[in-house]
Amino acid sequence: MADHEHGKMDTTTQQKTFDGFMRMVTWGAGISIGVLIFIALVNG
Repeated sequence: MADHEHGKMDTTTQQKTFDGFMRMVTWGAGISIGVLIFIALVNG
């Protein structure tokens, strides 16, 4: 088994994936809130 050195792993791919996920969640939440506000205004 390979020796493991704490803090030596390359995590750039995981960081990019997490950043993309957070961007998608933020946009999704914003769009959902916008749609709900639009529906509330239209149904007045």
